[in-house]
Amino acid sequence: MRYPVKHDARRKSRSPGSRSSLAICCFLVGLLALAMPTAAQAIRLKDVASFKGVRSNQLLGNGLVVGLNGSGDGTNVGFNTQELANMLANMGINVDRSKLKVKNIAAVAVTAVLPPFARVGSQIDVLVSSMGDAKSLQGGTLVLTPLKGVDGQVYGLAQGPVSVGGFAASGDAGGGITKNHPTAGRIANGATVEREIPFDFAGKQDIVLALNAPDFTTATRAVAAINRHLKGNYANSQDSGTICIKLPPLYKEKLVPMLASLETLEIATDAVAKVIIDERNGTVVMGENVRLSTVAIAHGNLMIQIKEKPRVSQPLPFSRGQTVVVPDTSVTVKEGADRLMVLPEGVNIGQVVQALNAIGVTPRDLIAILQAIKAAGALQAELQII
Repeated sequence: MRYPVKHDARRKSRSPGSRSSLAICCFLVGLLALAMPTAAQAIRLKDVASFKGVRSNQLLGNGLVVGLNGSGDGTNVGFNTQELANMLANMGINVDRSKLKVKNIAAVAVTAVLPPFARVGSQIDVLVSSMGDAKSLQGGTLVLTPLKGVDGQVYGLAQGPVSVGGFAASGDAGGGITKNHPTAGRIANGATVEREIPFDFAGKQDIVLALNAPDFTTATRAVAAINRHLKGNYANSQDSGTICIKLPPLYKEKLVPMLASLETLEIATDAVAKVIIDERNGTVVMGENVRLSTVAIAHGNLMIQIKEKPRVSQPLPFSRGQTVVVPDTSVTVKEGADRLMVLPEGVNIGQVVQALNAIGVTPRDLIAILQAIKAAGALQAELQII
């Protein structure tokens, strides 16, 4: 059985005045949310710092890539034949270097990165780059090449087929096609580690942590997070980029597990407000903490367009004139409408971009505007041009 629904006579529809009050309240709440500083994003400690001694090392060598199909170094390159003569001499074959004229070899620089704690027998990748005028390294094989460190010691031996992510082909008349960069290649697991870099954790009483980007605020937050994790005052910052950690008694024989637990600690990093400008390609990158003082910006473009096209001038009939081609030049000057915009003090990066987009600036114009704002002293950030 259905019963009629009774409506409360006291219930009234919402008046327009109450709706406008609600809208004003929502607007004020939105302004307060924009005005409140946003919390810095937490980042793992291993992504912003490294432990002293746990680092990679660069290796370098020079060798020969053989087996090229006529795309090797030309006859103007002399050190490739010298390397070939030295290699053959080491094999007991004596040849006259002046008679060596081959185009299927290329002198290359071989580079590699020796990771920390790499052991004898480990394999690492190597990069091979042409040092002469070779056309391509496609299909070539790197012969045995020693890789040395800055101390002159051999830390690895490289050898293997070169993988090139491109190709080059040309005809006898000079035409050709090239894809990517065929004069540099990679050999996956192409080098074997022959010498280790000594580093031992045993017996250490403290660990030094180095920040990738030194900052006093980040260092202070990292020290607080480490001390909370270790439940004691074991970490202290020596400067803006160095943190010294004393080994707790609980981790006397467990240094590696302690470092593994510290790597996953999340800290809120901080950085100097900075604006990076690359004038070569018109790139502008602005950091989160960039702020502006009160400033008025007027922006207007002046465009000058010059068009020139040939025009044929015909003489009158039965005249002695000649038909000539004369240039027809037209010049157009157009000035953009001036726009004046006032940016209040303390606006954030989003508001800066929104305001500058409102006056229709391009990246090139934005570079000039930011430089002018910095010169006026209204840009509260470091302006760096790369």
